[in-house]
Amino acid sequence: MTAQRIYETVADDFARVNDLITHRLSSDVPLVEKIAQYIVESGGKRLRPLLVLLTARALGYERDDHLKLAAVIEFLHTATLLHDDVVDTSDLRRGKATANARWGNAPSVLVGDFLYSRAFQMMVELGSMPIMDVLSNATAVIAEGEVLQLMNTRNPDISESQYMTVIHNKTAMLFEAASHSGALLAGADVDDENRLKAYGKHLGMAFQLVDDVLDYRGKADEMGKNVGDDLAEGKPTLPLIHAMAHANDVDSQLIRSAIRKGGLDELSRILEIVETSGALDYTVSRAQEEADLARACVADLPASPQKDALVLLTEVAVARTA
Repeated sequence: MTAQRIYETVADDFARVNDLITHRLSSDVPLVEKIAQYIVESGGKRLRPLLVLLTARALGYERDDHLKLAAVIEFLHTATLLHDDVVDTSDLRRGKATANARWGNAPSVLVGDFLYSRAFQMMVELGSMPIMDVLSNATAVIAEGEVLQLMNTRNPDISESQYMTVIHNKTAMLFEAASHSGALLAGADVDDENRLKAYGKHLGMAFQLVDDVLDYRGKADEMGKNVGDDLAEGKPTLPLIHAMAHANDVDSQLIRSAIRKGGLDELSRILEIVETSGALDYTVSRAQEEADLARACVADLPASPQKDALVLLTEVAVARTA
């Protein structure tokens, strides 16, 4: 099964979700619709809604409400992107200008609010309090993760454990909510519910850790963002945290100073340090650990193309570093 086959296992569902997303983006305010469509259609892989579809189908779900749930997850994700780019003053995402770079901060924040509101309207339509509980809790945790990351910006003293908490809250939580809510919708028993919830968590952690590696080892044209963006923003990600702990004192102090100042003045030297210190290989190994845990979570699901796709996703997550 190739990576493309992951999507093909739910191709009809995926196409219908895309149509639903377009339909539910409609607004009587033209700028709202314009910005929302711009960010939703900007080339993302839609992994989180894909998780809803794969999880529900892997558990034998045969109705259509998973389409609406997948759209809800995509709207929540898109809202966080709009807000993130404003907070981070980003001007490039997925190889395109960010919404805030094109239209300004205020419209981007307000359209993000619109997408959150539309997502909650659709949650109500689903009529499931357990799913509402999962998604509303996830939204709160993601916001907390954003604040934690903001607090840790330009702080070289963050520990690895503290950083893992940040990326769980900020990134992995929506993966977790996607697979968890998909399992709930499919009527999973408690064991399967907990396993699918854990699957999303570990998969999300793996994807974020690989993204951390690609910030120092990737190519801008492939990532859709600039190499070194995290360092430029003063974000102490795991490669930097590990490098500071294992490089010599001079190199460690250089990284600490770069995190405090932000910017890219020392980027070329820091790229060398994170590579030679083993920090990137270490981060890849942590991502592989998370991917292995995710794969174990779905090992006992009944055989199906969707189960195979869930397994392949754990491999794809880490293969991006190759």
